[in-house]
Amino acid sequence: MIIVWLLVLLILANGSPVVAARLASHRFSGAVDGGRRWRDGQPVLGASKTWRGLVAGFVTCTAFAPVVGLDLAFGAIFAALALGGDLLSSFIKRRMGLEASARASGLDQLPESVLPVAYAWASLDLPAWQATGVVLLFVAGNMLSSPLLYRLGIRKRPH
Repeated sequence: MIIVWLLVLLILANGSPVVAARLASHRFSGAVDGGRRWRDGQPVLGASKTWRGLVAGFVTCTAFAPVVGLDLAFGAIFAALALGGDLLSSFIKRRMGLEASARASGLDQLPESVLPVAYAWASLDLPAWQATGVVLLFVAGNMLSSPLLYRLGIRKRPH
């Protein structure tokens, strides 16, 4: 059952920002990078990485952890690693010259899932196959659900 709970935590950390953006519209949409540019002239992260999204993902994931029997601190670290992985992928995509919310299969899913799942693997003493399974399920689920979420008007781009 831990595979399901870790998958739900990943979905909450990474999906809550999208839902928060839909619910809050343009409120609280300040960019995490403050609009700054890196030495290559590209945005550090891009306008789609907002404080609203970070707070939504962090609070939702952290709050859900105790519901499934995991420690609140575990949830907070897991959330921070998932969101940090998402920021890392955005940073890399900007260095590659890709615009905010541009599709980059693998890069869009791996940092935000591998980092928190590696933490779960180490701290919960998960078998490697379970940790790998969570990452693979998250990547596949993200790639398959994103076009549907776009068609439903929840995502702005179908990636």
